Amino acid sequence: MYAIVDIAGKQYRVEEKEKLFVSRLDAEVGNKIELDNVLLVEKKGDVAIGKPRIEGASIKATVLDHVKADKVVVFKKKKRKGYRVKRGHRQPYTQIEINTIKVS
Repeated sequence: MYAIVDIAGKQYRVEEKEKLFVSRLDAEVGNKIELDNVLLVEKKGDVAIGKPRIEGASIKATVLDHVKADKVVVFKKKKRKGYRVKRGHRQPYTQIEINTIKVS
């Protein structure tokens, strides 16, 4: 059984007991969250597609950790002008674990 769910504007394919990284969520570590923007559910070959989402379907997940991705270095330079800029960025993520997928 799997589902396609919209989390913070991005779509993810999730299964039960799966751990994944999503964009930073406003939740404390250890909290249980409920994701109700379920777009598709597949169960034993039967596929339910929402228009645009499935009413009554929800996914329960647990927030495991808040982490940052690897650093991306941005370096700009203009030759012969003495212009050099070096910047770094680390994207914040939240690690969640999918507990249950419920379809009513």
